Amino acid sequence: MARGYTLRPVAELRPSREPRLVEVLREASRILEEWAVEPLTMAGSVVEEASTLEALRLIGVRLAPISLGNGSPVPLDELDPYWDLTGSPGKVYWSTLDLLTRGWPTPLVRLVSLGGEGRRVWGKLEMFNPFSFSVKDRVGWALVEDYMRRHGRPPGRVYEATSTNTGMALAAMAAVYGFKLRAYIPASIQRASDTLLRVMGAEVVRIPKPLTVDAIGEVKGEAARDGAVNLDQFSNDANLMVHIRYTAREIDYQARTAGLNLQGVIGGIGTSGHMSAISFYMKHRSRGRVRTYCVQPAPGERIPGIRRVETGMKWLPLAEPDRLVDVTLAEAIEGVKMLARGDGILVGLSSGAVVAAYKKLAEEGALGEGDYILVLPDNGLKYVEQLSRFTG
Repeated sequence: MARGYTLRPVAELRPSREPRLVEVLREASRILEEWAVEPLTMAGSVVEEASTLEALRLIGVRLAPISLGNGSPVPLDELDPYWDLTGSPGKVYWSTLDLLTRGWPTPLVRLVSLGGEGRRVWGKLEMFNPFSFSVKDRVGWALVEDYMRRHGRPPGRVYEATSTNTGMALAAMAAVYGFKLRAYIPASIQRASDTLLRVMGAEVVRIPKPLTVDAIGEVKGEAARDGAVNLDQFSNDANLMVHIRYTAREIDYQARTAGLNLQGVIGGIGTSGHMSAISFYMKHRSRGRVRTYCVQPAPGERIPGIRRVETGMKWLPLAEPDRLVDVTLAEAIEGVKMLARGDGILVGLSSGAVVAAYKKLAEEGALGEGDYILVLPDNGLKYVEQLSRFTG
């Protein structure tokens, strides 16, 4: 029997309108839960079901089913859902941007020192991103790509509040695309950040505030005054969407290819972009079986790269994580040391907080048997100032 659809590359299709993010997420959640989609109606290259097409684009499939008059839902496995996650043959790249995007997925490695009691623990090593050596390379790239899609050109000058990593990622984008960056960093951040950002060509402004998010209004105002662009990692939906399109899908792909019995994902929240995306994707893909745990500083504590949920996070309410876990700076540093001395990997302070949160959950009996993934945002080399106070 002839099937009732044909397949077309998603990249060649255009939506009949630009749907709102909430429409796209609603469709994406349904498609992920069913792991199937109804054939689309097309006239020329325009697809009538705009939110469904954009949901397929967000989920990252290569092909879309186009109706030939009738047809039942098409399994996503027929649409090549992991087509761009196989890396570069021979690890040869034609540019540093090619290195970034074709270097994905970032590695997933078993952390032998953290397993036990029927559990295996895995680290998603975002330090393998090439520009900031952190998960924020994805965000910096996505913010600039989104701007270019909307305006047809790179920005001329960007002002951005950052705690270091997004600034480094945007400084790399500035080098690639030829724009200027002014990075605003809070007074509480390590002094090494000034050096790193300036070496990469950014202008650095220290702001007398403890948290990056406290500077958002000031940065927006100065950008408007000077005719600069504020990409705003804290509210720009490109932040959430790049992590659904890549980070969360990579975890799904890696867990599937490795045959993991995935039970939970643990990660820190700063802008909340990557953990909101992972929680959204995994909740619907697993129909609630995979639990997500978000890590924040304990009250009165400051841990670079993460902050408390009450400071305001745009996307976390969409993601419905199962639990928030509080961690102190001292516990985060112990987590860094634990992983360095147990598995030989030097991670950053927010990664140390994720390790500490896993240990807390395990010790209180909150985690059952199976596989758990810790999202480890960056390496530890930026945090020598903090680490030097706690070595021993």
